[in-house]
Amino acid sequence: MTTIRYPESNDLRNLVRFCEKEGTIWLAESRMVLMHTTALGALRKELVGSVGKEHARRLLTRMGYAAGKSDAELAKRIRGQQSMTDAFFTGPQLHMLEGIVRVSPIHMEIDFESGNFSGEFLWENSWEQETHLRELGHSDEPVCWSQIGYASGYTSAFMGRFILFKEVECVACGHSNCRIVGKPLEEWEDAEEHANYFESDSMLNHLLELRHQVDYLRTTISQQSQTPQLVGNSKGFRHAHDLVTRASTTNVTVLLLGETGVGKERFARTLHQMSHRRQGPFVAVNCAALPNDLIESELFGVEKGAFTGAQTSRMGKFERADGGTLFLDEIGELPLAAQAKLLRVLQEGEIERLGDDRVRKLNIRLVAATNVDLQTAVKEGRFRSDLFYRLSVYPIQIPALRERISDIPLLVEAMLARFCTLYEKKLFGVSDKAMQAIKRYQWPGNVRELENMIERGVILAPNAGWIELEHMFTHVASAEDMEAVISPGGSLENKPVQSAGGDLIDAILTSGIPFEDLESRLIDEAVRRAEGNLAGAARTLGITRPQLQYRLKKKEGA
Repeated sequence: MTTIRYPESNDLRNLVRFCEKEGTIWLAESRMVLMHTTALGALRKELVGSVGKEHARRLLTRMGYAAGKSDAELAKRIRGQQSMTDAFFTGPQLHMLEGIVRVSPIHMEIDFESGNFSGEFLWENSWEQETHLRELGHSDEPVCWSQIGYASGYTSAFMGRFILFKEVECVACGHSNCRIVGKPLEEWEDAEEHANYFESDSMLNHLLELRHQVDYLRTTISQQSQTPQLVGNSKGFRHAHDLVTRASTTNVTVLLLGETGVGKERFARTLHQMSHRRQGPFVAVNCAALPNDLIESELFGVEKGAFTGAQTSRMGKFERADGGTLFLDEIGELPLAAQAKLLRVLQEGEIERLGDDRVRKLNIRLVAATNVDLQTAVKEGRFRSDLFYRLSVYPIQIPALRERISDIPLLVEAMLARFCTLYEKKLFGVSDKAMQAIKRYQWPGNVRELENMIERGVILAPNAGWIELEHMFTHVASAEDMEAVISPGGSLENKPVQSAGGDLIDAILTSGIPFEDLESRLIDEAVRRAEGNLAGAARTLGITRPQLQYRLKKKEGA
């Protein structure tokens, strides 16, 4: 074992030159830079967050390896006339001179002629573990990746063979100091695992894989960004589509009307893609899903400190849609205060964030949609009349599916093609009996319900077979029930109401159920069927959402 002693470092210090006028720093003939460790730590955090810990470690290890090889060539030039041991110690001394880490040799056995090497070093004040702890916290594995790369690259260049250093202790793991051990690669039992971090192929393959994924996603997005699938040839559908086409060449505010599930958002997206705003954003907002106390901040944005919990300023949906199209679905559910602000945006083309007095100009097209009768809502005081007249400049009524029976085969064909591809199934199609039932069914959920039913049929039908009646109408228990479902105006769920008429009233009156209990049961069942969606439950009951909320609070207080 050789005596471990560093040579004087004045020769290294004299190699450092600061050229302020030229904006350069030199170490001998190599240009250097001074960087904040906070910046390097931020880069490290970004790498880990973007490509993952393993690939970030590989990238930083290879960067250190390249730096180590460069310094090995420098060491041979500046101390080539001294002993090889003194020349070797140039690397650790440069690391200390550059502020990387304090290196203390524990032991070292080195034979330059045979290429044998064995060394152990103690690292103190490592910048790498400090920044890792600050940016990413404690680790279960050593984190001085670039320094290990440097030690391995430097020693390998000196010895003419791959010398692998491993960090056996690290401050980031809870140890008092960082400690490294180096020896030839083949002498490590887990050599292959650690050598992987010095190879470029894995990272390159990963990036190529990511590129293929990105290309696929871009293709998918590009396909989706084209005019959405609007399938149909019926008179009502063609009339609605023609109105959308005419509106696309203007900036007029459009109001889409129709029942739940008729495809209002698809019409809105089609309008956006056909317009000159197609390169801008399309932002869709379900007004019924916004909490009442957060509606204004979600739509118009909020400034930091505007209310408790507003720790940062953020833009709202209107600002996000600037230059594009904002689609407000279920607009009839907006509270009156938000309606007033919306009217100002439409009239002035500007907004004010919550808690701010700064006016921001916007360039958006507004498309609104509702299945609520807004004229009735205006009469009942639930919707502002001035906003109604402002929105109804260009109304488009989208027909219900039961009004466009001739479009059903076209819709089914398009849906089958999509779902068979999605679930990797090959089917002959929908059987004649099932198609007849589909055409006779009244479709209370419209196109959305048809889409769900076709998807269910594709899943349940046998491969290389037909979609039968029972594959779609899984909630039907018998042939009699099926007849009730597919009969004109019929539905299994509303069969008692449709068929019973006065008998239903007689049954209720003779049952002795108190009116309040009956109302409570109806409300509970409507909420259950709507899966907790109060707006949907209110529509089922034929009342407004505020009216339903009032009854629910009344029940809770009873």
